[in-house]
Amino acid sequence: MMASSSEPDVASQLQVRFRTKQNQYAIPDTPYAIAATVSTSELNTLVNAILKDNPDITKKVNFDFIVFGEFLRTSLSEHLQSHEAPTESTVEIEYLERLPAPKPHDCLTHDDWVAAVSCKSSWIVSGCYDNSLHLWTTKGAHKLAIPGHTSPVKAVSWVSLNDSTGVFISGSHDQTAMIWEWDIGSNAVECIVSCRGHDKSIDCIDVTDDGSRFVTGSWDTTIKIWSAQLIDEDESASKKTKVDNGKPRSSQVSLSGHREAVSGVKWMNTDTELASSSWDHTLKIWDVDLAAPSRTIASNKPFFSLDWNPQNRLLLTSSADKIVRVFDHRLNVDTPTVNARGHTSWVSAAKWGPNEEYLFVSAGHDMLFKMWDLRSPRAALYEMSGHTDKLLCCDWVGQYLISGGADNAMRIYKSKKPASQ
Repeated sequence: MMASSSEPDVASQLQVRFRTKQNQYAIPDTPYAIAATVSTSELNTLVNAILKDNPDITKKVNFDFIVFGEFLRTSLSEHLQSHEAPTESTVEIEYLERLPAPKPHDCLTHDDWVAAVSCKSSWIVSGCYDNSLHLWTTKGAHKLAIPGHTSPVKAVSWVSLNDSTGVFISGSHDQTAMIWEWDIGSNAVECIVSCRGHDKSIDCIDVTDDGSRFVTGSWDTTIKIWSAQLIDEDESASKKTKVDNGKPRSSQVSLSGHREAVSGVKWMNTDTELASSSWDHTLKIWDVDLAAPSRTIASNKPFFSLDWNPQNRLLLTSSADKIVRVFDHRLNVDTPTVNARGHTSWVSAAKWGPNEEYLFVSAGHDMLFKMWDLRSPRAALYEMSGHTDKLLCCDWVGQYLISGGADNAMRIYKSKKPASQ
């Protein structure tokens, strides 16, 4: 099956060279002649056999292999053929320790559909179709059920969180966004501000990194920017007033340009540029100062969600045609850089992994929660099952991957990176 580097190259063999960024697993930089039909499992056998001479490695390591920027998922010869790569020259193969499969951690039951979820540190806020919000620990303890909205909660986002206080925002089908302050010690929560101005359901929210402003997207096709401060700029702390259902607040900026519902909004590095997705088949990059789009990316299907990755500066979208797409808005083309295929129904939501350049998750109407790598668009790394109805939302913070769905369940999975990564 395999030959040493000293054996002659024949038609059924390929010359390969292995390299890795994980120095503890480095092997000699020597060309090896291997069978063209080898797969990942056989490459694992070869690399582990070479690593047996390393006294620091005491057990077998499970590796993934990258060839021409994509994970090897077929035989090496088929992979090269799909990339129209020559077989006469030495093939560079990068290897890295395989990410372990996420493990089920908890299932948290609600009284209705779970439409929104946001996790920060060890706390989760979820939004439900019974108009309520819920606070949980990542260990599965239910801390508080919060009434206040008069229609289903469609979006939630943390603003700030410390040992004593948490601030978060909720958006609802009742056309309002509420800013909540939670006293962790007394486990009491209060709606401080009620933001009104949209004419239809608020379906998406995002907060600036510094927590000063937030943006909402609505079925009324508009995007609005608001202050996220608990106290208005013209109101001192001593004059802080309590009002039932929160003190009213108007938006600072309103952006118009989409023709149908706005399904996703994300700040991009600063509070002067943001991205939006819509059911009108477009993504828009907005210059907030000019209150106008600087770039529009067109697709052939409605977009259902949007996320932005500051690590790689790429946009992640989910859509009605079962495909998760990645776009580089800096390119003057509408073509995605990656099409991740594997869902069998609508993809409700997709989310980048925290501080990750390559990893993301997606939640679909096929009841599956999937983990992906940009370098493996033809197949997800892992499928997380357990839901019994369509998924509506997801989040990924630290080691916790969270999904919510129409089965009234919020499921938590734990993902642990190899120690070397």
